[in-house]
Amino acid sequence: MLLKKKILAIDGSPRKNGNTDYLLDCFIKSAKNRKIGLKILYLRDLDIHPCTGCEKCRKDKICTNFFDDMVDIYPLIYESVGVIIGTPTHNYNVPALMKSFIDRLYCFYDFTDDRPRRYSSRLANQGRQAIIFGIGEQETMGEFGFTLEALEMPLKALGYNTMFKLPVLGIFDKGAIKNKKDVVSKAEKAGLEMVKYIENISFSK
Repeated sequence: MLLKKKILAIDGSPRKNGNTDYLLDCFIKSAKNRKIGLKILYLRDLDIHPCTGCEKCRKDKICTNFFDDMVDIYPLIYESVGVIIGTPTHNYNVPALMKSFIDRLYCFYDFTDDRPRRYSSRLANQGRQAIIFGIGEQETMGEFGFTLEALEMPLKALGYNTMFKLPVLGIFDKGAIKNKKDVVSKAEKAGLEMVKYIENISFSK
């Protein structure tokens, strides 16, 4: 699967047309207006089973335990230089549907046969970039919990560099994010920086 000048945007909110949806649109605004491939996934609309830890993917190099919507998502991940992932905060962490998505990325790892087993990612060392953001009604980072870490740490292990991350606190009412002009501006600027990076990247033959 060839890496292409694409962005994969992933929305982890169970609420349609809420604050996460709006802010994700701000991040991808520049991609819509430039010659960058863009695919948007709303996890709430997809059928993604949680990982059962069957370990079949260590041999098969892809999840073969389920034939759900992840089957079509894996090629998009392989192709996309950039990912933009946004989620609300649920109980100090990402929602269950986002956790299921993250866990199903386990198939991108290769493992050695010794103990303890070492691992490497088939997505690593390819210049992949990530933008992550979380939105919560909480007023402090302590109450915000592990939302950004739950996104950033798996992405780093897979081989992504997080070029921008944004926690947004004190937001709950639908549409309230629209009044946060500074947050909207940061999102648009970060999205533009990712687009510029992708436009200028060159792939080795």
